[in-house]
Formats: sequence, structure tokens, C-alpha cells
Amino acid sequence: MIQYIAGSIGFVIWLFLLHVLNKSKLNFWYFLVGSAGAFVLMLVFLQPFLTQPLARIVALLAGLPGKIGDIYSAHYKYGVIFVQTYEGAISLKIDFECSGIIEIMAYLSLLIFYRVYTVYERFCVGILGVIAMILANALRITVICLMIYFGGIDTYYIAHTFVGRLVFYALSVLLYFYVFTKPQIIKQKVGSFRYDSD
Repeated sequence: MIQYIAGSIGFVIWLFLLHVLNKSKLNFWYFLVGSAGAFVLMLVFLQPFLTQPLARIVALLAGLPGKIGDIYSAHYKYGVIFVQTYEGAISLKIDFECSGIIEIMAYLSLLIFYRVYTVYERFCVGILGVIAMILANALRITVICLMIYFGGIDTYYIAHTFVGRLVFYALSVLLYFYVFTKPQIIKQKVGSFRYDSD
């Protein structure tokens, strides 16, 4: 209850700051304060309700290759994946950190205040980006499960801490390039020269 009261007070202060920064035409600070505030507010108000459903979706998607190959099984209602190896069994719980909720909220927070796109474009790119991040996270979990299945339980640490994260963050960087960097470069104008001119 206290977090919602504090979040509500923070929301009012955030809106006031955005109004002042927008009126002052301080675009960089408007983007920075807007994105950071949106991220914190999403964590306070949305994260408690979205983490478990997102974990279930990721478990369901990551479980498909295991089911097809009869390699591991996913119990998506609980956000758990069960991997049987030659050394024994291990269960992976997809929780707050593994659900991808933090990365998705960071992506949306930046996109909301990214003025290269129109509001409609931001909405469409936001939906496509969230889908891409969910699929990237499911691929990360799949890679972890496959490494454990073929390499044994001892590979869990390397698979989860290094390989899985490398897969997810490499795909995230690719997404960020196509969503944020490339459009900024294309729409940039230097004097009379534009990158998007024919």
C-alpha cells in the first residue's frame, strides 16, 4: 500500500517536471526524466501484475522445442521448466529476473519518449519490440535448457550466467539498433543534407 501512495506522489511530481521541461524546450532532459520516471512507475504499478503472466508465456514458448524434441518439459502454469539429464534432473523457475519484465519495461520507457517516431509508430514499434524481446528471452531459456540437457547439470552456471545472457543481450542490442539508432541516423539532418534523401 505504501509503495502505491509513494508511486502516486512520484507520478504527480514526474508529470510536473515533464511539463516544466517541455515548456522550457529542454528535450534531452525531457527524454531522460520521462524515460526514467516511466520505468520506475511501471515497476511500481505494473510489474506486480505482469511478472507471472510473462513468466508463463516465456515458459510456454521455451518449452515448445523441448516438447517437440522430447528433451525437457515445461509446466507453464507455474513458470517452471524441468530438464532431465544423464546426471539427474533440474528444475528451472522463471521468476522476476528471468521473465524479461525489467528489459521490456526499460525498452518501453525509452520508446515512449523517443520523438523520432509518431505516436502511432511508437505504438506499433512498441508492440513488435515487446514480442521480439519475449521471443529473445524464450530463446535464451531454450539455449540454457539444451546446454543443461546435453552438457549435464554442471553446465547450468555457465549456461545461465554467460551463454544465455549473451544470446539475450545480443538480440536486444540488435533490436535497439533497428528501433533507436538506425531511425535516428536516417532522419538526422546536417545542414541541407539528409540521410533519407534519394
